[in-house]
Amino acid sequence: MKINGVNHSNIHPYKKAQEMARLNQGAARRDQIEISPEAKQLLQKSHITDERQAKIDEIKAKVDAGQYKVDPQKTAEKFYEFWKGRS
Repeated sequence: MKINGVNHSNIHPYKKAQEMARLNQGAARRDQIEISPEAKQLLQKSHITDERQAKIDEIKAKVDAGQYKVDPQKTAEKFYEFWKGRS
């Protein structure tokens, strides 16, 4: 019966990756990213965002001036409508 020696490729599982990295070292590639036109469009500010920001600024000004009052009845109704629609 013949017993072969240890298979060295199994001992060094990263050997092939190291060899490939060494070979590609001269031809270093740079990562690139491309953003689709649809994604670019989504990144742009929309008029809805501007309107929302204007409303937020208005509410902040009222809160800072002490003029903003919360109607607990209306708040409760909105919560109820939300949870009722979820059922």
